[in-house]
Amino acid sequence: MLNAIVHVLVFLLGLGLVAATVVSAIRTFVLPRSAPSLLTRAVFAAMQRLFTLRVRWMQTYRERDRGLELYAPFSLLSLPPVWLALVLVGYMGMYWALGISSWYAAFRHSGSALLTLGFAAADGVLPTLLMFSEATLGLILAALLIAYLPTMYAAFSRRETLVTLLGVRAGSPPSALTMLQRFHTIHGLAHLTDMWAAWEIWFPELEESHTSLPALAHFRSPQPERSWVTAAGAVLDAAALTESVLAIPADPKAALCIRAGYLALRRIAAYFAIPSHPDPHFPAQPISISRTEFDAACDVLARHGVPLKDDRDLAWQDFAGWRVNYDTVLLALCLLTTAPYRPWSSDQG
Repeated sequence: MLNAIVHVLVFLLGLGLVAATVVSAIRTFVLPRSAPSLLTRAVFAAMQRLFTLRVRWMQTYRERDRGLELYAPFSLLSLPPVWLALVLVGYMGMYWALGISSWYAAFRHSGSALLTLGFAAADGVLPTLLMFSEATLGLILAALLIAYLPTMYAAFSRRETLVTLLGVRAGSPPSALTMLQRFHTIHGLAHLTDMWAAWEIWFPELEESHTSLPALAHFRSPQPERSWVTAAGAVLDAAALTESVLAIPADPKAALCIRAGYLALRRIAAYFAIPSHPDPHFPAQPISISRTEFDAACDVLARHGVPLKDDRDLAWQDFAGWRVNYDTVLLALCLLTTAPYRPWSSDQG
């Protein structure tokens, strides 16, 4: 009687392990929404520790960037072997519970079925059905990764298009001040509206892709000085300065761009368990930019002929009121992704 109970428990544990693994794969590769998987997070966390050790003694950012460039690809490619190993162990338990003579024999049956090698045949209806189901799962898990990669690289390409174009308008690394100076000199500040409209669309796409395909957050830009995080920060700071400092007609597109941006960054941060205040207000929640830094930025814009509002105190209050919405999550995401240097973002951590 006790032996039968043990076999039933082992079968149920094996079935539970297989089910949990399949759910993790579905959450990671199939479900088109933010659905954190503890197993996926554990794999990325373990790989992050290894790569942190790898870059610990590197002195320059370029060395660290090169050392981290394989972190996301290695982590992603580690998921299928982990899933296959867990499925193998789960089916081992089920084979053993159905009467396979030893754990080694159960291991041979499970491995033969999972990898569709066919060197170990099972006797009986239930063991045969298990082998068919395991072989099917093995093929599905491999196919999921193959189908997943083109989708992810297409999203990566879309993300990097505007990040690359930003270098033309905001310099490299991107700077809100450089962007405003160049628009003032080349296009005229009235053309900023087109910029806000493009990035207002980019931010929701970023949120969708980086929460449904979270590995994307760790894929580094082709050039070491570029990053989706610092690009987002430069655009948000430029929009905040436009709304608070520039003596030009108010542009609702700038405000909408800021809102789209901080909502996207907050939701991406939430996926990675980074806390943020749901409704921050300055000065109750301070920002990382000091009044001295803000005044220095205004002085730079004034020297380049950019028209500024007369009331600097009110401009500071308005700027801080915008910045507080994304300040914390921007710095946290810079730290998470080991972002390159950019004023007012990765230099504030």
